[in-house]
Amino acid sequence: MLKNDFNHYNLKDHLTFIIPSLIGIFFFMMPVPADKGFTIPIAILADWVQVKLANQLSLIMMIIIVVTAIVTVLFRLIGRERFSRTPFFQQLFHVSLFWTITRVLAAIFAVMVYFQLGPEAIHGENTGQMLLDGLLHTLFAVFLFAGLFLPLLMDFGLLELFGTLMTKIMRPLFRLPGRSSIDALASWVGDGTIGVLLTSKQYEDGYYTKREAVVIGTTFSVVSITFTLVVISEVNLGHLFVPFYLTVMIAGVVAALIMPRIPPLSRMADTYKHGTGKEVETIPSGYNALTFGYKKSLERAKKDTNAFGIIKSGAQNVLDMWMGVAPVVMGFGLIALVLAEYTPLFQFLGLPFVPLLELMQVPNANEASETILIGFADMFLPAIIGSSIEAEITRFIIAVLSVTQLIYMSEVGGVLLGSRVPVTFKDLLIIFLLRTIITLPIIVMIAHIIF
Repeated sequence: MLKNDFNHYNLKDHLTFIIPSLIGIFFFMMPVPADKGFTIPIAILADWVQVKLANQLSLIMMIIIVVTAIVTVLFRLIGRERFSRTPFFQQLFHVSLFWTITRVLAAIFAVMVYFQLGPEAIHGENTGQMLLDGLLHTLFAVFLFAGLFLPLLMDFGLLELFGTLMTKIMRPLFRLPGRSSIDALASWVGDGTIGVLLTSKQYEDGYYTKREAVVIGTTFSVVSITFTLVVISEVNLGHLFVPFYLTVMIAGVVAALIMPRIPPLSRMADTYKHGTGKEVETIPSGYNALTFGYKKSLERAKKDTNAFGIIKSGAQNVLDMWMGVAPVVMGFGLIALVLAEYTPLFQFLGLPFVPLLELMQVPNANEASETILIGFADMFLPAIIGSSIEAEITRFIIAVLSVTQLIYMSEVGGVLLGSRVPVTFKDLLIIFLLRTIITLPIIVMIAHIIF
């Protein structure tokens, strides 16, 4: 350790790193007791807002989606160069023709659902209402507080410390920077959408390459502990939560080890959004991981002591996620849910899995096959459909698989498409299928041991 290197840091520099980082850890990662078990403070604040604004949130989200569509169309008509003085809004609203159409379609859907117009397939309880009156309420509240408090994790040195400490684990195992461990942890104890938000900002700021951002977003934006409790309870196996979650973790780690090493993730460019990256997690001579990580943290904290800049960054995070993500979730999520609810598409797509399930001696293979790919539409759908299956082992397999598949269009998939993470719908579909193929045999094997 080069002790003299720390002499020019005063007490204020140390506290500027330590205090905001501890507050960020508390809000995003500290499990606290709640009515339904343990959760994180951000989730408690989000729940509080949802309760307080329960009767207004559907209207608020409809307005946000409609305004986003109108402003996006105006930006496209007026031209990108007219808004060069406001790069944030230029980037938010001047999007490609495909995303412009998506936002307009989402606005039409939102109006139809809110005012109960058109066919029930659009505004039904299990389609449009599930999104506008349910998921989008959650996203509004989570994005509000996650966006505002995200600078506490990102701008005061915590990522620099964890990046250095975790490099020797994350690089050889998952081919990722050490700082990605924070993204995974925030998802695990909080919510997958928080992980996507954090990953998107890190990619935008030049800390992740395209490949790293997509790998983290599709592999480590895991389902929170809180929501897995809901899934296992839905299939009436709440008493098996511990073996259930252990199985989720084992299958998830195996997928995380394999997925970055095979296409399409392995073939994605290791290039940064703006040409060059900001982070090289190498430890120079005279330091160890802790001392060098701490030094980098102090340097980072000294750069961001402007309160106005921090508040502005947080507010931009909120707008970015509200207006960038909500229309994608409404558009893609609703189409996926309508296909799942009103067509036999997912039952038909599940037929090839029947022989595989029978080979692995899974009871009720025909019924189980219908749930395997429907999770691409929404993670909760397999549990709802599978809850009526008689065999406990089959319900257990369905519940674990629905969580480890990870990519579902009504939330994480839609959020990824709406974020800055450079991933396409085709990529998400392939990744979903590969995760299913990789994790299913592992889940079935463990299930046979438990049952």
